[in-house]
Amino acid sequence: MNIEQARFNMVEQQIRPWEVLDTTVLDLLYEVRREDFVPEAWRMLAFADMEIPLGFGESMLSPKLEARFIQEMRLKKSDRVLEVGAGSGYMAALLSRLAAEVTTVEIHAELAAAAAQKLRSHGHDNVTVEVGDAAQGWQPGRQWDVIVLTGSVPVLPQAFLDAVAPGGCLLAVVGDAPAMEVVRWKRDAAGNFHSETLFETVIPPLHHVQQPERFTF
Repeated sequence: MNIEQARFNMVEQQIRPWEVLDTTVLDLLYEVRREDFVPEAWRMLAFADMEIPLGFGESMLSPKLEARFIQEMRLKKSDRVLEVGAGSGYMAALLSRLAAEVTTVEIHAELAAAAAQKLRSHGHDNVTVEVGDAAQGWQPGRQWDVIVLTGSVPVLPQAFLDAVAPGGCLLAVVGDAPAMEVVRWKRDAAGNFHSETLFETVIPPLHHVQQPERFTF
């Protein structure tokens, strides 16, 4: 396989047509080598339009969704970012090139260790990988400029909104399959939130997510 041709095809045939037009994001996809974060058994499919299994019932998001997420976060070089769901570490690697510091949390210790090793070996020194269950928030009392959830939630826990710093934003996939929406919350300087639905998609839920009250008959 011609790796660079496959990377070019991923960007031009999958990602750009999915309304990812920010040149900073597109350039980043050439800089951070996705294949380095894919399990060896799946390396030949590193650029395919699919979710790649990571073990433990987890998977990488599709390339076009990763890129769209990065674009919609509108990161600044000064941003402190929280990612819930480290997975392979690839999203954290992308984030690290655009932000000041990244904290990424993974519930599976084995995945966290593998992600941390890959991030270190490829020079992503501003990323901290932590192990734990962040489905209801992480490090109460701390705030981040940008928060992204890489698994869906039926309803967004208030703890995540509380953790957004003034002027910051949060990106999450909210709802139940097959009706999920990517929503971006922005917090203004006065602490008020403004939400915007960006597009529809379906991804697996975070472990132990908060469930809404549901009517039964």
